[in-house]
Amino acid sequence: MPVQLLLNILIALLWVFLQDSFELTNFITGFLVGLSLIFIMRRFFPSEFYLKKVFSILRLLYLFILELILSSVLMIRQILRPKLDITPGIFSFETELKGDLELTVLSLLLTLTPGSVVLEISEDGNVFYIHAMDIPESRDAVLKAKATFEKAIMEVTR
Repeated sequence: MPVQLLLNILIALLWVFLQDSFELTNFITGFLVGLSLIFIMRRFFPSEFYLKKVFSILRLLYLFILELILSSVLMIRQILRPKLDITPGIFSFETELKGDLELTVLSLLLTLTPGSVVLEISEDGNVFYIHAMDIPESRDAVLKAKATFEKAIMEVTR
């Protein structure tokens, strides 16, 4: 992926130098020309087309921002309730992710779920232990977020 991106930028800079005009529109045009050339020649690269990874990263960023907004709204709603009616507890679940990067990203993203904190990850990295402020509500939210985040993380890292 980095090689393809650098090659695309190099083609865009070459395009700008051939135009004898250092304008942003010339760079964008050169970038699009480079993008189309790399797309046509993608079978000669050992990795997949880099724009696919870029879209996966943008999708993960979108999910992160959406989860951040939803968790903020849910926490404000929980705080503003006149009576605090919660059932704290700890629960666990298994994950399909492997590797330190994938597990760390998932644990950080799950911590955004309202009232939940990742306490520990098992030695083999398959089981997460999570403390939730309100077990019935938070458990369902964490499991729903887990499935969404796992899929997006695997698209980015694999």
